[in-house]
Amino acid sequence: MKLEDLRKLHQKKYRQELGYFLVEGEHLVLELRKAALANPHLRRCELYVTRGREHLAADFTAHVVSEAQMARISETKTPQGVVALAPLLPAPAPRAGERAIYLYEVQDPGNLGTILRTLAWFGRFRCLLSPGSVDPYNSKAVRASMGAIFHVPVETEVPLHSLKSRFARIACLAMRGESLSSLGFDAFECYVFGNEARGLPQNELSPLEGREFTVPGSAAPIDSLNLASAVAMCAYELNRK
Repeated sequence: MKLEDLRKLHQKKYRQELGYFLVEGEHLVLELRKAALANPHLRRCELYVTRGREHLAADFTAHVVSEAQMARISETKTPQGVVALAPLLPAPAPRAGERAIYLYEVQDPGNLGTILRTLAWFGRFRCLLSPGSVDPYNSKAVRASMGAIFHVPVETEVPLHSLKSRFARIACLAMRGESLSSLGFDAFECYVFGNEARGLPQNELSPLEGREFTVPGSAAPIDSLNLASAVAMCAYELNRK
């Protein structure tokens, strides 16, 4: 791919149009190499490296570029000298025993990346993103995931109303509801989380017939819990049970 096209991949519309995204930095590239051993789709990756970094390519095709060219490709202020061109990942079919975490209009790429990292740690989760959510292939989300983007199935543009026909049992995480430690919290197939600032649209929740749960807190003057923290507590509780 031409360097001009690689630069275009900094924008979502070109990632969707060309079907690729960029993976930058040695740690993420090493995670990508490990993921490619189990996922043939990722073996199509290509590496762009500065001289002396060719060893990172392993079985990938490598292209040696100058420091100046790397600076043009990179989105970071201090490039590490290695960028991978990776194909967008189609979500595989759900596996037996897999649960879905649905995020409604999540906006912060750091939050999304951290959530993917959490789901990868606990395993057997997939992530569903509503329309209007941040792109999971945004460079900040990819970096924050620390490689989890390669391991957690992610579906985008999933309307909230479509969950009813897909999942028989839905739980919604809200400010009020039963505690996560309540009996039966682990009995659901899909767990729905709201936008960082606005939460969930109440007018769209009724048709889902979801059971509401919350993360109980103290009487501290804080009106909400960080989204990534709430998902982590939910995943831990489900794994514990």
